[in-house]
Amino acid sequence: MTELAGKAPEKHERQASRRFETLVFIILAFAIWPVVAVGVVGGYGFLVWMFQIVFGPPGPPSSH
Repeated sequence: MTELAGKAPEKHERQASRRFETLVFIILAFAIWPVVAVGVVGGYGFLVWMFQIVFGPPGPPSSH
């Protein structure tokens, strides 16, 4: 009888662990990584924008 009682919590723990891992994956895939991606692209765009404000846009030098 103790063998049967010992197996039930392991199955429950595996199901809880799998549910937790699925929840973490969904949060990472649909909440955190998109925000990180937008932040990285936006940060790079801001860096290029500031660089061009200080040093001018790319291209041949103006003939003034």
